[in-house]
Amino acid sequence: MAAVREVSEADRFRRDGYVVVRRMASMDECAALKAIAGAMLDPLLGPVEFEADTGYPGAPKSHREVGGLTPRRLLHAYSRDQLLRAWARDVRVGRRLTTFFEGRTPFVSQCHHNCIMTKHPGYSSLTSWHRDVRYWSFQRAELISTWLALGPERRDNGALQVIPGSHRLDVEPHRYDDALFLRTDVSENQTLIARAETVELEAGDMLFFHCRLFHAAGRNETASVKYSLVFSYHDESNQPIPGTRSAAYPSIRVATA
Repeated sequence: MAAVREVSEADRFRRDGYVVVRRMASMDECAALKAIAGAMLDPLLGPVEFEADTGYPGAPKSHREVGGLTPRRLLHAYSRDQLLRAWARDVRVGRRLTTFFEGRTPFVSQCHHNCIMTKHPGYSSLTSWHRDVRYWSFQRAELISTWLALGPERRDNGALQVIPGSHRLDVEPHRYDDALFLRTDVSENQTLIARAETVELEAGDMLFFHCRLFHAAGRNETASVKYSLVFSYHDESNQPIPGTRSAAYPSIRVATA
C-alpha cells in the first residue's frame, strides 16, 4: 500500500484559504498583549472604531444610543506599542507568510486591519459574510491576514466562521448586497454558507486566512470581552495602487530569519 503523503500547511492554505497554527504565542505573550489592550480601553485611547460606526446588524444606530460608544477596534495597532510592532514583524509569522507567499518576502500593511479587535458583551454586532479584499486596492488580490487569539474564541463569543475553499470561487455580482456582503436570500449563497465552519481558538492560536476567503462572525453572548490582534500582509511583488486608501501609509518588511 502506498504511503499517504501528509498535507503541508502551504498545501492546506492553497486548498482551504486558511490555516490555524496552535500555540503560536505563549501564555505570557498573550497576557502582555491583552494587558496593552486593556490599558488602551481604560482610559480609551484612540483612534477607535465604535460599534455604531460599523453599520453591522445589531449595532447601535448612533454614538448617542445606549452602547453606541462601545469600542469595536483599536485602530493603528502597529504605531501604538513596541510589543505590537514586534508581533506584526515577528519571525515566526514571517516564515509562514513567506511559505504561503511561495517564497516572496512579506510586508505588513498599516492601512488594513492593523488593529486590536475588542468584541464586547451586550452591544457587539454580528458581521455578515464577506471578503476582506472588497475595499482593498492592490495589484493582485493575494493578501493574507493573521488573527491572534488573546483568549478563547468560540461561537458563543463571536468566533470567526469561514467557508473553506471559498477564496478560489468567482461570485457573480447579483449575489452581493450594496455593501458587498453575501445576500442570504440567494439560493447559491445559501448552499455556500451551509459549508461554513467555526474556527475555534485558544489563547495563543493564530489563524492565517486569504483575503478572498468568505468569513463572518456572530455576537459576543458571554460576559467577557474577546480580544484578538489582527494584521494584514502583502508580498514584495504585490504593491498597493498609488492614490488609494491601501497606499495611505507605508508597509513594513517582516522578519523571515
